[in-house]
Amino acid sequence: MRKGSFFCIDGHTCGNPVRLITSGHPQLSGQSMSEKRQDFLQNHDWIRQALMFEPRGHDMMSGGFLYPPTTEDGDAGILFVETSGCLPMCGHGTMGIVTFALEHGLLQAKVPGTLLLDTPAGRVQINYEMSDGKVQWVKIYNVPAYLAHKSIVIEVPELGELIVDIAYGGNFYIIVEPQGNYKGIEHLTAGQILQYSPLVRDAINAKIKCVHPLDSTVQGASHVLWTGTPKNANSDAANAVFYGEKAIDRSPCGTGTSARMAQLFAKGQLAQGQNFIHESYIGSQFIGCIEHVTEIAGITAILPSIQGWSRVTGTSAITVDDDDPYAFGFQVI
Repeated sequence: MRKGSFFCIDGHTCGNPVRLITSGHPQLSGQSMSEKRQDFLQNHDWIRQALMFEPRGHDMMSGGFLYPPTTEDGDAGILFVETSGCLPMCGHGTMGIVTFALEHGLLQAKVPGTLLLDTPAGRVQINYEMSDGKVQWVKIYNVPAYLAHKSIVIEVPELGELIVDIAYGGNFYIIVEPQGNYKGIEHLTAGQILQYSPLVRDAINAKIKCVHPLDSTVQGASHVLWTGTPKNANSDAANAVFYGEKAIDRSPCGTGTSARMAQLFAKGQLAQGQNFIHESYIGSQFIGCIEHVTEIAGITAILPSIQGWSRVTGTSAITVDDDDPYAFGFQVI
């Protein structure tokens, strides 16, 4: 029998949901958060399905657990859960988890305003501003991001030929820029993005193998980042990120923004130290920046930062009982 009660703090980061699960943490084996992620996926994934899928969640739901750090100087570890699985890294999720945990006294910084977090993708540093008990903003110094594959040609029904890039920013992103029959996200409905994205993803994964050079468990092009013209005059670029089976990120996407900056840097279109205001499908914004240039296994990479904000919307106590025929959730695709 599998039963459990999970207490949660719910909210959003720039419009996209985040659920911080504050109880019911399974004990995970492994020395790193990457190893713990593998243990969770192999032995405890029913928890993710129960809390992220309907009827307790929905197609856009994402969140995570806070764990003790796996490094001596770390403040905490994060395990990310969402409808598409356990991501190596999640930018909007990190902002939300940090915000909710700090505001509810669940996380204490050794150095006020700074956190060192261990994620499955690696170490990330967090800066934040807190006043009157509220976190005003969170800035993530993300894992190294790089352009993995350039100018890959695929065929997509109705859209025809597309030439796309694949960049890594904590997850692998297929970046689709305006061309041919694709005029930009402002010319697509949400329904069309949901229709075309799985076709693009399937075509790429059938043609190209994406594997992180330092961690072979991080593999596969999981997200599709469609670009277009921003709604806001002060935005530098706009995007709509598809993930899971039918989700569009309501935030500008933290790891997606990192991947996009890595792609633009590799093409000579974005310089180190230059701010990059990235807009989501609903018009919310992250502030990105290329902080430093580095390399991964001989590949030129950037060290990106992403700044955004989150808000709490409520708390919940969720019961999972396998006597319920929908205990472990479902999706209507």
